Amino acid sequence: MNISTVLRRYAIALLAVTATPLLFGQASSTNVLHATTYNSHFPENVTGGGEAWNGMGVDHDGNIYYVLDSGSVDVSGQVYTLNVKTKAVTHLGDLSEIVGESKMKAVAQGKSHVNFIEANGKMYFTTHLGYYAHVEGVEAAGAPPPGYLPYQGGHFVDYDLKTGKFEDLLKAPGGEGIITFNMDTQRGRLYGITWPTGRFISYDLKSKQFKDYGTLFHGGEIGKVGDSYRGICRRILVDPRDGSAYFTTGEGTIHQYHYDTDKVDDVVGISLKKDYFGQQDFTSPGMAYNWRAGVWNPADNSIYAINGRSGYLFRVDPKAPSVEVLDRISSEASKKTGAYDPFNYGYMGFTLGPDGHTLYYLTPAPVDGPAPARANAAPGAAPRRQSGTHLVTYDITSRKYMDHGEVILEDGAHVAAPQSIAIGLDGTVYTTSYVTRNGKRGIELISFHP
Repeated sequence: MNISTVLRRYAIALLAVTATPLLFGQASSTNVLHATTYNSHFPENVTGGGEAWNGMGVDHDGNIYYVLDSGSVDVSGQVYTLNVKTKAVTHLGDLSEIVGESKMKAVAQGKSHVNFIEANGKMYFTTHLGYYAHVEGVEAAGAPPPGYLPYQGGHFVDYDLKTGKFEDLLKAPGGEGIITFNMDTQRGRLYGITWPTGRFISYDLKSKQFKDYGTLFHGGEIGKVGDSYRGICRRILVDPRDGSAYFTTGEGTIHQYHYDTDKVDDVVGISLKKDYFGQQDFTSPGMAYNWRAGVWNPADNSIYAINGRSGYLFRVDPKAPSVEVLDRISSEASKKTGAYDPFNYGYMGFTLGPDGHTLYYLTPAPVDGPAPARANAAPGAAPRRQSGTHLVTYDITSRKYMDHGEVILEDGAHVAAPQSIAIGLDGTVYTTSYVTRNGKRGIELISFHP
């Protein structure tokens, strides 16, 4: 992507979203939330210092499970747990070793990109690649260097909470990662969407049957930008009443997998293509009209989700069917700028709290100071707009928005990369951020309390 394209998109962003004043039911806060940083002792030889995208979960005791990712060809993502009572971090496993690929000299299982889900005394999740290349403005799987095999494909995996053992359940076909995941815990079925073509897949734990339903994402994220390219949905949401699984496409269509008929079709009569969300180009990199993050709320049997680019929260009742736009839940500082938030994919740090009615969202806000240059950017590229991270909550019952303030690390640094979230039983918020230790920058687990 050249610099003129970047500037043009930023100018459109400034025009498309106007500043949002505080509305009835909103509350403001200028608090600073002080974070505690943990040390997972992630491998130091990882290219870029590691990263973390949504690989996190919490068990019935409130303990936190998370993956710190790797962008290196030969270093895998690592699985950890934090005991919330003792505050001890324990290393649980290496993703490539877990799926039996550590001795293959293949491109590593670099990350987990999904929420962990507990069922039957186990935590379920998937693996994905972290070794990428950028080709004509599109993120693609990195070509294996001489002597290495290509990436072998993402896996469905479980971790037994009692025995401490992992089980490799299934590998996705075609050497694709599994970038999206959810589980029907009542019926024992796992669902995934692969990357980069976007194939919807399932695996039944009882029958051991795997099914591939194909892609509804045209060329997926290896398509031609401006033509066949489509951003892949990062959230599958399951209705526990009938086993339906829902996901979206960039055009704004909501798709429904029917458990009873084993078919995928469209939810007719509604669309996520809303004027409030701005004019989104679904043939270019980004989420467009996909929901970026979402949760199923059993209290009113509906989906609460976010349009990633605009930061608008909306409610979907798939049985009615209806879509109700609720509020823009970006940070107050971001709303005052009238612009989109910096990342055109949006943010995945969004979840429903243990009280069943509070939504938690980690979202950026512009901060004072010069914008730093982007790492590995092309000569002359614009600097990245500097931002911190705020915690926003939204009470479903009262429809009350609150920006709780900016999250700050112990050394005074701004929290960056808020793409993971888990809420402890006591309301503590867990996420990951870039942390600098001994002059080296890498991703680490942090926590704070609103």
